[in-house]
Amino acid sequence: MISAGDFRKGVTFEMNGHPFVVVDFQHVKPGKGAAFVRTKYKNLITGAIREEAFNPSDKFPKAHIETFDMQYLYSDGELYYFMDNTTYEQIPLPYEQVEDAIKFIKENDTAKVKFYKGKCFLVEAPTFVILEIKETEPGVKGDTASNVTKKATLETGAVVNVPLFVNEGDKVKIDTRTSDYLSRA
Repeated sequence: MISAGDFRKGVTFEMNGHPFVVVDFQHVKPGKGAAFVRTKYKNLITGAIREEAFNPSDKFPKAHIETFDMQYLYSDGELYYFMDNTTYEQIPLPYEQVEDAIKFIKENDTAKVKFYKGKCFLVEAPTFVILEIKETEPGVKGDTASNVTKKATLETGAVVNVPLFVNEGDKVKIDTRTSDYLSRA
């Protein structure tokens, strides 16, 4: 059990049978009345964010989230197959569970797969990936105004903004959290 007074960013807890993670918190001690904890928390399954005030003595069960490094094997058009690197067990996941990460993962790449009560709820791509540009318009000579970008399609199908000097066939480093171009690789 975890009390609301112990809330910190990243703490996971269960409420009404659903797992949540604390996004932000603030301990408030008003001049009159009892202290409380103003909390912003996110539902790990749906992604919905709520704000609520809790009494510091409120207790909640801790949500146990398991994270495994799993290898992305292939897609059959409907399902995406991941393999646990230690047990070699394969699990099929629908597009809804992998849609944010799959645009940055190639076959045989490793991703973090998170489980709650034995059920997968999230797939995370590595924070930084190096991918090849498959399609982009050529930069125009002399068009060198600062911070000018163009759209580029990566080998995984993701579309990101890159500087004008980047061409098809170049490998680029991408931050998967923001889909930002970082550098050439």
